[in-house]
Amino acid sequence: MTIRGQDIVSVLRRQIEGYEARVSMVEVGTVVEVGDGIARVHGLAGCRYSELVEFPGGNLGIALNLEEDSVGVVLLGGETEVKEGDTARTTGRIVEVPVGKALLGRVVDALGRPLDGKGPIKTDRFRPVERVAPDVTKRKSVDTPVQTGIKAIDAMIPIGRGQRELIIGDRSTGKTALCLDTIINQKGQDLYCIYVAIGQKASKVAQVVSILEQYGAIEHTIVVVANASDSAALQYLAPYAGCAMGEEFMEQGEDALIIYDDLTKHAWAYRQLSLLLRRPAGREAYPGDVFYLHSRLLELAAKLHPDYVRELAARQGITLPPDHNRGSLTALPIIETQAGDISAYIPTNVISITDGQIYLETDLFNAGIRPAINVGLSVSRVGGAAQTRAMKRVAGRLRLDLAQYRELATFAQFGTADLDATTRRQLERGQRITEVLKQPQFQPMPLEHEVMILYAVINGYLDDVPIPQVQRWEAEFHRFMDTAHPEVGRAIRESKDLSKEAEEALKKAIAEFKQGFKA
Repeated sequence: MTIRGQDIVSVLRRQIEGYEARVSMVEVGTVVEVGDGIARVHGLAGCRYSELVEFPGGNLGIALNLEEDSVGVVLLGGETEVKEGDTARTTGRIVEVPVGKALLGRVVDALGRPLDGKGPIKTDRFRPVERVAPDVTKRKSVDTPVQTGIKAIDAMIPIGRGQRELIIGDRSTGKTALCLDTIINQKGQDLYCIYVAIGQKASKVAQVVSILEQYGAIEHTIVVVANASDSAALQYLAPYAGCAMGEEFMEQGEDALIIYDDLTKHAWAYRQLSLLLRRPAGREAYPGDVFYLHSRLLELAAKLHPDYVRELAARQGITLPPDHNRGSLTALPIIETQAGDISAYIPTNVISITDGQIYLETDLFNAGIRPAINVGLSVSRVGGAAQTRAMKRVAGRLRLDLAQYRELATFAQFGTADLDATTRRQLERGQRITEVLKQPQFQPMPLEHEVMILYAVINGYLDDVPIPQVQRWEAEFHRFMDTAHPEVGRAIRESKDLSKEAEEALKKAIAEFKQGFKA
């Protein structure tokens, strides 16, 4: 085979004609100081806030301080590999994390990298961790409940889909247990869960994952972890990464629940970063923008308007039916208080951002009342809008009855000899309501069971049951209803209402059960 000279020339000519010089402009700076996970870079005049900065060896950092002559960059890893004199370049993008259903059942870090040894995450969708929250015209009022399976919460402090409900209390009062019960109760339901562990011991996170696996709840849950041993930068990013994963479900017309455990440690990590970046310190040494830190995170939780959900889903190639009414992100942030002080800086900040709070009290916890919810200080600003009709019917008086009982009990402890019959009756019923609202950990209760037992205790059917026998009465009552009268529970479950027929059948069933119950 012979190659002619004109063939070579024609090939070269074609290549020269098709050649396009692609010129890209990249800002390059020099690291002038590095230490404590912070690099100061000189020469990045066009760098933007929260932009990713690349260092030699593929190491990345986030630009958080934009000063006149330098940029303060928080390193995301490889802190020992970045040194003075290294070149740094802007990337024009901000931190992104993988999103989608491929993450369900997985344990990942704040950058979406797997930590569970189950191999790479198979998804081609990524989402930036910092987003602007949807404005008020794109939102809809909260109208659908999140069934936690915890009687005291579903009855008195209901949580709705799209709500932000703060869980606040001292350490070891059962804050994480409430959230885990809520996740376990979503098994087989239509609510995806994201659990974000911020600044916790690795052993505690492993225990949480083990509990979710044991109760079959890991399949609908994503666990995002930034351990106490991880850098402050990863602890700062973790809740935003988890929120981005939840937003993906919301914008596809699904419902998601995210738990931030806990935002106190998140504020500590941000304070650490800010002090290392030499920002001016304010109250309790926190930087001036610590309120904005949490407000921009929690404002992303919303119940979106159906028209806006359909528009967002269409952009992703998903067609939703005209009557589709889902698309929400519910946030349960956790705040740890010191000695019950809810008027401290971070607790008051987060209380003012959220739509209510569930306050767990150490004294109630130590007295054996668990969940240790203080009804007086707990509130849901969504209220009955986030309750089923059945729960509204039975729990309307519950909060008032319990609050009056707690007040009476304070005075009655000085002596019950001179109490009139009405007060004594109210105290007796209050004690039985308190017993009924006690609930073992990891045993969330279905809606129909909650409605039936609350109906019984509020209407006085337990008034003649000795207090030590109340919990046995309840357990046997549920078994009796499931075996002898399953149609009552089925009617409540399917209609989400307590109709007149169901109420009559429930009354007869309670009377029948009481005849056979021996204290």
